[in-house]
Amino acid sequence: MRILLLAVVLAGACGGHPPIPKNGVVEADLGSWKFRRSQKVLDVEVWVENDHAVAYTASYVADEAERKGHITDQDIVNVFVTRYDHDAGVLREMVKLVRRLAAEQGYVVDEAKIGGARALTINGRGESWVMWAAKNHVVKVGGRGRSDVPSAMVASYADRYPSVVPGGALEGPLPAGPDNSGPKKEEKEPYDPNNPKPDLDKYDPKKSKLPVKNDKGGDSQDDE
Repeated sequence: MRILLLAVVLAGACGGHPPIPKNGVVEADLGSWKFRRSQKVLDVEVWVENDHAVAYTASYVADEAERKGHITDQDIVNVFVTRYDHDAGVLREMVKLVRRLAAEQGYVVDEAKIGGARALTINGRGESWVMWAAKNHVVKVGGRGRSDVPSAMVASYADRYPSVVPGGALEGPLPAGPDNSGPKKEEKEPYDPNNPKPDLDKYDPKKSKLPVKNDKGGDSQDDE
């Protein structure tokens, strides 16, 4: 009985996603990609109004290239992880940024499923990136001088930061956010006893009639 219980506990411990790194990025080797350095950065690429964010970056080098002693841009992958205090609006602002990159800066953007994660791809100007939003996070994997992004690296981070990017994110309506919660109700003017105004929301024409202007500039009631 004890052996069976232990097996169940171990099976539960081995399942699920790896934990989210405390410092945002994985400070360890990821398969054939060898971790080299990480740092906390001041620049937050996806800015969300009234939401504090911290960004982290890490660099990885292809093991084979390092052993050969000849490293090019294609042998380096950079990862940026931005962590937010709140989740509302993060996905929306990320999609807006990617759309701006396509419209204003000439990048080729697309939507694809890479490493098991639905993400947005950004290519052009000698760089290639894969970006997606997760709960309270935005993850960006790739680098300058690259023509593609290794799916294994995307999969490693998507396992820790599951994507919340919906299908059709680039072409459809923007995801919900704090700035599109619906039209604001028009505020009513405060009641002025010296110049009362009728409440048109509660006006019943069967019970009363609105005052109309007479020739002298004052108000009068229509005759019944």
